Amino acid sequence: MAGDSRVLMDRDMEIGVTPGQVKKLPKHLREAQISTERTHLISDPVKKPRQRYVQKDGKCNVHHGNVQETYRYLSDLFTTLVDLRWRFSLLIFTLVYVVNWLFFGLLWWLIALIRGDLWHADEEGWTPCVENLNSFVSAFLFSIETETTIGYGYRVITEKCPEGIILLLIQAILGSIVNAMMVGCMFVKISQPKNRAETLMFSHKAVISVRDNKMCLMFRVGDLRNSHIVEASIRAKLIRSQQTKEGEFIPLNQTDINIGFDTGDDRLFLVSPLIISHEINEKSPFWEMTQAQIEKEEFEIVVILEGMVEATGMTCQARSSYLDTEVLWGYRFTPVLSLENGFYEVDYNSFHDIYETNTPSCSAKELAAKLREAPLLPQLSALPPTATPDTKAFPLDRPPARDPLSQVEDREDGEAGAGGDRGETNGSAAALEGQPLADGLTD
Repeated sequence: MAGDSRVLMDRDMEIGVTPGQVKKLPKHLREAQISTERTHLISDPVKKPRQRYVQKDGKCNVHHGNVQETYRYLSDLFTTLVDLRWRFSLLIFTLVYVVNWLFFGLLWWLIALIRGDLWHADEEGWTPCVENLNSFVSAFLFSIETETTIGYGYRVITEKCPEGIILLLIQAILGSIVNAMMVGCMFVKISQPKNRAETLMFSHKAVISVRDNKMCLMFRVGDLRNSHIVEASIRAKLIRSQQTKEGEFIPLNQTDINIGFDTGDDRLFLVSPLIISHEINEKSPFWEMTQAQIEKEEFEIVVILEGMVEATGMTCQARSSYLDTEVLWGYRFTPVLSLENGFYEVDYNSFHDIYETNTPSCSAKELAAKLREAPLLPQLSALPPTATPDTKAFPLDRPPARDPLSQVEDREDGEAGAGGDRGETNGSAAALEGQPLADGLTD
């Protein structure tokens, strides 16, 4: 029997084991692996997900801890009450009124107790401070009637109680103050423009592509309501950790991204969805970044849209952000505006849609340099030793008017066709090969 069991065990080991007995592979074997030219197995570097500084819905992902001077919140009590969550606001709203009624109800009961109204109220000829007040419950009900000015007419203060008259004045004044504060807090909290920001939309992705021969970073914003945002303006911040030349590390450093402040393009007439464009120029933090560098960098772009609500006149602010993985190179937004019979229609089903377009993978700095050199390429081309009649007939000082991008493309095509004599084509300019440009002159 022992021999048979051993044979069965050996057979199981040869054929396989049950799923419950399968052992997990080591961690370095479970990870995705790629082979190199030296036939070594290395782990494919996976980019760690970055923690957001601002959520997509606009909430700031920052918590304040170890705050010692908590008394500062009480110095601005009204704002503190408005900033509380609804559950706490309703709880405080209820507690303030109940405690206030109980406190003054206790004072009315003490006055009746000290005067002896609780024992002599039924005697003939006895004038109590408050008629029909014979217990703490009746004193509490009289406090509610007094502060809320209900006035059922059953419990009435008499004129022979000066201390009761003074207490009545104090409760009326303090009750008005409590009403003004609590009702004001609730009104401000209800009418806060945070809810208005829920109908302001930001595209899920930001894109980088060429516009008018300039590299641009773009995203789209829109407003779902027919009531417009007055004096709407938009701005953007680049959130990225930075280390100075002196070695100082600055976590989450904020850098301005110009989206039209100097030209007035940051002032929006937000009637239909708009594509906000940031021109990547010398002052842009993306000036020297190529497509490969953008994919390796860790950053976050925070966009802030501000304006006044047309219905209330209150200032509204909507926020969103784009991580480095949400910035796509070589894409554009799908148009959403169409002309119908007598009006323009916005298709919000395509609000977040993008499509791929031919975009050079070089940096904006390299693209600008090539575009500056492109008009000079025909003049800098060396003439052959024996010029043909066609070459002489074409004056070098009058090149045909052509798109600079097509001239750069033609120059790169000529270099690539020359083979080894001309060397390898620059990788940044090779990215322009996919663009549908016109034919041009070659060297």
